[in-house]
Amino acid sequence: MNDSIVSWKKNFLKIYIGQAFSLLSSSAVQFAIIWWITIETGSALALTIASVVGLLPQAIIGLFAGVWIDRYPRKYVMIIADIMVAVSSFILFVLFTFGFESIYIVYLILFLRAIGETFHKPALQAAIPSLVPKTELTKAAGMGQMVNSGTMMVGPMLGALIMSITTLPFAMLLDVFGAFMAVLTLSTVKFPEQNKKQKQSVLRDMRAGFSAIKANKVLLRLSIPMLISTIIFVPIGTLLPLMVKTFFNGTAWHNGFVQTLFSLGMLISAMIIGLTGGMKRQFLMISVSTSLIGFSAIVGGVLPSGFFWLFCIIVFIMGGCGMGFNIPFTAYVQRTIDDEHLGKVLSLITSVMSFAAPVGMFIAGPISEIIGISNWMILAGTFMILTGIISYVLTKKYEKDYIQEDRHCETQNL
Repeated sequence: MNDSIVSWKKNFLKIYIGQAFSLLSSSAVQFAIIWWITIETGSALALTIASVVGLLPQAIIGLFAGVWIDRYPRKYVMIIADIMVAVSSFILFVLFTFGFESIYIVYLILFLRAIGETFHKPALQAAIPSLVPKTELTKAAGMGQMVNSGTMMVGPMLGALIMSITTLPFAMLLDVFGAFMAVLTLSTVKFPEQNKKQKQSVLRDMRAGFSAIKANKVLLRLSIPMLISTIIFVPIGTLLPLMVKTFFNGTAWHNGFVQTLFSLGMLISAMIIGLTGGMKRQFLMISVSTSLIGFSAIVGGVLPSGFFWLFCIIVFIMGGCGMGFNIPFTAYVQRTIDDEHLGKVLSLITSVMSFAAPVGMFIAGPISEIIGISNWMILAGTFMILTGIISYVLTKKYEKDYIQEDRHCETQNL
């Protein structure tokens, strides 16, 4: 047992050391690109186009990406995706160095980098269950999210530092280094061989992914609340700066502090789940976390304008609770979907959630303009609480079987 535990943790550590370099460099470079667009154009439209360009591959190509993730060794899919990100960043470095500076080149590079990330993330998530025991998947997901959250916090600061001492093309070289480290560590990890199956058309493979989701009753019951939560939760995080500015009369410093606290909440929550595995009753954890986000949003909405520091605590709690429903949901998918279809299912879910985020913004924006941002927080919080309750009502009867399976797997590992 001890050898098995050491083995999976060693491989997992190798992968995420490389991922830490890659995610940190990508986060820094993303900040550098957005800052360059801001300085060069001063246009909200240009920034919006950049966001859309970065989202499109995940939302559209993601529907098909899972087919190739399941057909070919995931290790090499991740390596090729990392190389694609490195090459696209290097192309921008070369073009800008020789004087070919254009916003359209930047859009193209953002699009190419997003394609690489569209394949990389679900390939990594699909590969993890082949290395990690079933009972440890929630811990592994927590550790992975801890790395993600940490790099999200540090990346923008590193990007700001780089842009203060150099220019965008040289900042892009950081991405090349990060991708190189990710490829280097991935090449040292031996993944179990995937089951080979007869190749069929892309559309038939996609249908097989949909069928795998449809056949998993619990996943279907979890996915609908998760979709609703994404539609509501993403605008809560996105509209926080507006809440800080218009309601609390905050400055840029106040907004930066709030954003840091939100990320810090995510980081600490992911760390706790990574170390402990979270609550034994995973479906209850999803429901409680969802409801707590709702309760926090309501409290944030009813606070008087003089209680900014209490609002900061509320934001910290919201960030932490976001991990409380995201991590166990991902672990459940990894645990219950056959390896043959896991890449397709993860890619499809990621794609749907990518569509859900802008849908949420399109709903939240006009409503908050009409009723006010604080009233929108109260409304969104109420829906989140209801979603959390509905989620547990739909999945409660399956909780006992899930726990018993955990115990059975632990007994087998002894």
